[in-house]
Order: sequence, then C-alpha cells, then structure tokens
Amino acid sequence: MLIDCDSCTVRPHACSECVVSVLLGVPGDARLDAEEVGAVEVLAASGLVPPLRLTTRPRPAQRTGRHAGPSTGRQAG
Repeated sequence: MLIDCDSCTVRPHACSECVVSVLLGVPGDARLDAEEVGAVEVLAASGLVPPLRLTTRPRPAQRTGRHAGPSTGRQAG
C-alpha cells in the first residue's frame, strides 16, 4: 500500500485524526506492506491509534483507442 498524503481527499481536514500523523508525524508519502497495514488495523480496532483515513480520487479510465460499445453479433465477410 502506498500512502500519498498529497492525493488524500480529506487532507488537511483529517490529518490530526489519521494514523499516519500519529505514527510518522508530518504527513508525507509512506509505504506500508500488507503486514504493516494489518498491524495498523489491529491497533486501530483496539483504540490505540486512529484508523487510516486515506481516501483517494478514483483514477481516470485509460483510453485504448478501441470502441468498447456492445457487439452487434454480425460477422464480417
């Protein structure tokens, strides 16, 4: 998991309640592996740290240049 505070949609409004700020101080980029994410979730569920509040904007769909519309079911030729 990549935590990029610059892409968080609730920054700076929720920084004081975010586990990243509690554990790492000043917001910035942080990478957590699956084991670390699990540990943070356990700590948050126990009330020892705030939960991760990262929310990001959906990534725009990539364009391939192909038409993605429904097939007509007709074969050429």
